[in-house]
Amino acid sequence: MQLAKVIGRATSTVKHPTMQGWRLLLAQPLLRDGKPDGAPQLVLDHLGAGRGDTVIVSSDGKSARDLVGSDQTPLRWTIMGIVD
Repeated sequence: MQLAKVIGRATSTVKHPTMQGWRLLLAQPLLRDGKPDGAPQLVLDHLGAGRGDTVIVSSDGKSARDLVGSDQTPLRWTIMGIVD
């Protein structure tokens, strides 16, 4: 798990069938001091996070597969919590 800041949302006219109906956001992983850590990631949002929110993200592909209910999904990153 890692902290990240939501920097935008993703829109698409064509999605993988397992991603239909799910909200996708762009999140920038952060280091402890708040500096960016690598490239922004496409994350699955099921909690209602918004632009500028600090969130806890996980790269556990199994939790993403369980969340969407398919072993065939290309999703890897999910939002696990929103930091108050």
